[in-house]
Parts: sequence; C-alpha cells; structure tokens
Amino acid sequence: MALSASTTLPHSVESVTAVFVNQDFLRHTSELVGGTLESFTVDGDTAGAFSTTTVRTIPTTRMPDIARKFVGETLKVTQLEAWDAPAADGSRLSNITLKVSGAPLDVKAVQRLIADGGGTRIELDGTVTSSVPFLGGKIAEAAEPMVGKALNIQSTQARAWLESH
Repeated sequence: MALSASTTLPHSVESVTAVFVNQDFLRHTSELVGGTLESFTVDGDTAGAFSTTTVRTIPTTRMPDIARKFVGETLKVTQLEAWDAPAADGSRLSNITLKVSGAPLDVKAVQRLIADGGGTRIELDGTVTSSVPFLGGKIAEAAEPMVGKALNIQSTQARAWLESH
C-alpha cells in the first residue's frame, strides 16, 4: 500500500527540522494519539547528516479487528530516520523505516523538507507491506491509514508547535 502526503508550513526548513528532532515535541505527538514516547536518540550533529531512533508505544484501539488479532492492545514502534545533510538551499531529505514489534509490517518512507520561499513544503512518500502469506495484503491495507496518519501527525502538529513555542 502506498503512503503519500504533502503540507506546507510557514517556517524555515531549519526550524521544521529542529522541531522534528525535539524530544518534547515527539513526546507531545506520541501522547496526542494515546501513546507514550519510550526513548529518543540523535546520532550526529543535526547541522549535517545525522540519524534518529524513536521508540513509541501506541494503542491499537483504532485498528481494524483483523489487525488487532495479530498485534494485541498496543504496539511498540521503532522509527529510524537517516537524514541527509542540508542541500545548498537548505532542503533536507530523511529516509524513514518503521519497525513494529510483533507485527508483520514493513514501512519505508522518504520525507522531503523542501525550502519554498520563506516556508517549508513537507512531502512524504512511502509503502506499507506485510510478509504474512495470503493475508499480507489485507494486513498492509488495514495498517496503511494508521501508519499514514501517524507519520502525517508530525507534520501537521509541527505548525502548532512552532507557533506556540
């Protein structure tokens, strides 16, 4: 299943990047969906190429029953992001991989923070797949809206965060 989302924020790429690697912001977005931020680490200097590891526990109450049968009441999600150094215009690219403990899902996405005038256009494209024979397509199809929404929350909440902090 394909993931695709786009939004524009009236803030610089540098400001948006800073929010996306702010532990308090990540805790806020985790709690917004009823989850918890278990841990967050940054490897490298965020002024150049760096990576992050975010571990969250999220409830499965909004997932379809077919998916909940496989995964239970909560999911532990590890989000790995490999960020490129800024381009000449400040734009950034991040390769995102989600690993879901106990769920046969594979999520890979590319997030682009594109300098657009004084603002930032955030583009997210990716895929959700499942390795379960016969049911894999149904599991990925059921999970895709949840994964897409979770990844998109970060972008939409960044605007409110930047305006209030």
